[in-house]
Amino acid sequence: MYFHEFDFDDDLLDGIDAMGYTNATPVQEQVIPIILSGRDLIASAQTGTGKTAAFLLPTIQNLLTHTHDASQINSMIIVPTRELAVQIAQTLEGMSYFTNVSSIAVYGGGDGASFAVEKKALSSGADVVICTPGRMIAHLNMGYVKLQGLKYLILDEADRMLDMGFYDDIEKIISYLPKERQTLLFSATMPDKMRKLALKILREPEQVNIAISKPPEKIRQEAFVVYEEQKAPLIKRILEPRKKESVIIFCSRKQSVKQLTHVLKRARFSVDEIHSDLEQDKREQTLLDFKNRKLNVLVATDILSRGIDIEEIDLVINYDVPNDGEDYIHRIGRTARAATDGTAYTFIAPKEQNRFARIEQLLGHEVTKVPVPAELGPAPEYKPKMRKPGGGGEKPAGGNRKSGGKRRYYKPVKKNKP
Repeated sequence: MYFHEFDFDDDLLDGIDAMGYTNATPVQEQVIPIILSGRDLIASAQTGTGKTAAFLLPTIQNLLTHTHDASQINSMIIVPTRELAVQIAQTLEGMSYFTNVSSIAVYGGGDGASFAVEKKALSSGADVVICTPGRMIAHLNMGYVKLQGLKYLILDEADRMLDMGFYDDIEKIISYLPKERQTLLFSATMPDKMRKLALKILREPEQVNIAISKPPEKIRQEAFVVYEEQKAPLIKRILEPRKKESVIIFCSRKQSVKQLTHVLKRARFSVDEIHSDLEQDKREQTLLDFKNRKLNVLVATDILSRGIDIEEIDLVINYDVPNDGEDYIHRIGRTARAATDGTAYTFIAPKEQNRFARIEQLLGHEVTKVPVPAELGPAPEYKPKMRKPGGGGEKPAGGNRKSGGKRRYYKPVKKNKP
């Protein structure tokens, strides 16, 4: 289906054309008509399916074709991380380039000047606000956020927000909003707590399910069963013939990211790192360099597994096994996006075998185990022992994380078409 078949405003179609979009993805085909009809929506879709455009395009269209108060906040998009807020804000700016739709991204970590810019926009009105929960609550507590005219509420990566401990924050934000509104909820999974939230905030929602919790078939998944000390030498062997390819290496801990980046820099690979200890400006510049192919290898924590939109990533490597199946799917989903194929490798140390076996259960099949090169020495066998009831085993990763970041404010004006 072509985007012009949705009967979008001409100025919006110009923005879509300028960004190089022509055909709608399956999730876009299904949800855009529902959103344009004014119905509430629950959409389950895996990463890389085009869900950001699926809710941005009809929201922009509604703002262009329905009356609204310019002195109020008209729509709000709540997201779990600053990275996702930035990505959505940039995508929105591109799509709405030829319109007069205004937007602001509200996320913590900036200085006092950033907060002042956010305050001005939230008190004087904006068509679209993209925010992380903690930062929005900081503004709501000040009493100046104009939400009386809000018509559209969107929760993106809702399951991730609940995992990060934002359930109460989301409820608090919603308590400030008008009851008469359109609410859209996008999530990769539907745990019980998500259904409870949906029942509270949505009215007779339509439901759309697109390939829940399964990685794209285009991804070639393979794993290496190794000892911990074999991981760094194996990384270098894998990367050596791929020096011109784009590779993301995921680590579960910041310390592992720092150590591995140091090792790869000493080996003269084009590499840099992203994790929460870095200033936001540095993270954004590193991501831009990777996107523009000035940088070939990116070593990152799970902060990058969601909320980035970079096509043609050739290889994803899990330096360690993710904490759960959803993290695994979101990590490897960074490759094989759009029409491209991709490869994902996972390194499995002895203490990680049980965890990976649970991921294979979620996938519904075993992942091919590739022999470790003989020169790296003997490797362990893959013999996971699934946890018995009442037994010990690994503890799940815990702790609530609240995310924010430096703000980005966009107020595009009507521009002449080229």
